[in-house]
Amino acid sequence: MTELLERKIRLHAQRLYDQRGQTEGLALQDWVEAESRVLENSVLAPLYRKSRTETSDSEFENSNPQFAGDDSGSSEAGAD
Repeated sequence: MTELLERKIRLHAQRLYDQRGQTEGLALQDWVEAESRVLENSVLAPLYRKSRTETSDSEFENSNPQFAGDDSGSSEAGAD
C-alpha cells in the first residue's frame, strides 16, 4: 500500500519538476509539495508517514555508527 502512495508522490513530483521547466536543485521541495498534496486526502496517510519514519530511523542508525568507548579526544588532550 505504501508503495502505491510513494509511486503517486514520485509521479506528482515529476510533474512539478516538468512544470518548472526541469530546473535542477529543487528536488526536495518538489517531493515535499507532492507528498503533501497526495497525502492530504488519503486515508492511508498515517500508515505512509509511520512507514517513512521507521525507514528514516533505520537509515539514520545505519549511517551513523555509535562511537561508544572512543577515547581519541582524550588521548589527544593528554599528548600536549
